[in-house]
Amino acid sequence: MSIEIKAPQFPESVADGTVATWHKQEGDAVKRDELLVDIETDKIVLEVVAASDGVMGKILKGEGETVESEEVLGILEAGGAKPAAAAAKPAAEAQGEQAASADADDAGAEADAVAGPAARKLISEHGLDAAAIKGSGKGGRITREDVEKALKEREDAKRSSAASPAPQSAAAEAPAAPGQREERRVPMTRLRKRIAQRLVEAQQTAAMLTTFNEVNMKPIMQMRKDYQSAFEKAHGVRLGFMSFFVRACVEALKRYPAVNASIDADDIVYHGFYDIGVAVSSERGLVVPVLRDVDQKGLAEVETQIIEYGNKARDGKLSIDEMTGGTFTISNGGVFGSLLSTPILNPPQTAILGMHKIQERPMAVDGKVEILPMMYLALSYDHRLIDGKEAVQFLVAVKNFIEDPARLLLDI
Repeated sequence: MSIEIKAPQFPESVADGTVATWHKQEGDAVKRDELLVDIETDKIVLEVVAASDGVMGKILKGEGETVESEEVLGILEAGGAKPAAAAAKPAAEAQGEQAASADADDAGAEADAVAGPAARKLISEHGLDAAAIKGSGKGGRITREDVEKALKEREDAKRSSAASPAPQSAAAEAPAAPGQREERRVPMTRLRKRIAQRLVEAQQTAAMLTTFNEVNMKPIMQMRKDYQSAFEKAHGVRLGFMSFFVRACVEALKRYPAVNASIDADDIVYHGFYDIGVAVSSERGLVVPVLRDVDQKGLAEVETQIIEYGNKARDGKLSIDEMTGGTFTISNGGVFGSLLSTPILNPPQTAILGMHKIQERPMAVDGKVEILPMMYLALSYDHRLIDGKEAVQFLVAVKNFIEDPARLLLDI
């Protein structure tokens, strides 16, 4: 029985998608709920799994092709006896050809080896030599897993070479010839293109300005030192800086509601809730999952959810709902060593806070010079809605909450 493999039903905010990777090729055995294909959209990667055991039939939409919601991508033969027998024939022929000439065994295997679309894409992106990869699929086909194994061997070889002066293993890449000018062209992903589009739109449509301040991190660092063990024992999660900043921003947003608002055509929309977006870096690009109703969450809940979102972003498992909405965004470039930057707005939001690296600096305190752990803060805002006075006062409020955490408890 033939079963149509269809693209998922896309949300209203997603018009179409691109076939990113086929994990099964025509003739491959398939188990129920096994991953068949990844569909990349402007926001996330959607997975399509097998509805039944069987054999992969004809692939109708190849990698890189654009698909619409619920469009047929390929055919799955449930049970798959007939396609399996057909697929077995070329494999048997390949084995017969290899047995016919023992001297040409290695060359024949290389000639017959065929890399599937997913494997070819990985080989191209990472500059691997297909002839050096041993295929484990039918008829010597190079599978995605074979390429990933070769990549791992290459990385292991590089690490071994860096740790020891011994000669590199055969799996390591040969060094480039002196003076060689290499370049590699890789198609931009849909997510990267969407990020670029939104960043340009933000700069073209908003009257964006940035105001700066600096905050003494010593009180928060001392609090973490004093209560880290007890906090982790009570809540099962480590106490980080981000939860303090999220909480400080919520309290500051309550005092300056324009910073929590958005512009819709000629209207100003004031939000009576606090959904804070936290920018997270992933291999596919920057994503901004949203912490909902943060004013109703404790520090432990915020830390737990941030860790969960970070893991999902790394594995490409964030859903569209988890990245939709948000009334204000926090971006922490300090984790990568950034000392100062001007974050770009995340439309339709009208403000974004940028955190940066904590660095010890000499500061004047009560007429004396002290070495303190300082962090620069940057607030980018849309001047169409937020006046400079409000922006500065908001940032000062965040600074005061961080430098004197008791204010968060006393609501002052």
